[in-house]
Amino acid sequence: MWGYDRIPVTRTVDTHIARLRRLIEDNPSDPRFIITVHRVGYRFNG
Repeated sequence: MWGYDRIPVTRTVDTHIARLRRLIEDNPSDPRFIITVHRVGYRFNG
């Protein structure tokens, strides 16, 4: 979204992911559906 040469300075995406996790995960602190992929982003396991 921001390109490969930039690191996002806002936490907008993280905030939205956290909100989605609260809505769809049984245990948001141990997610099964929205997985964090280090240095890449997020992956949906549906």
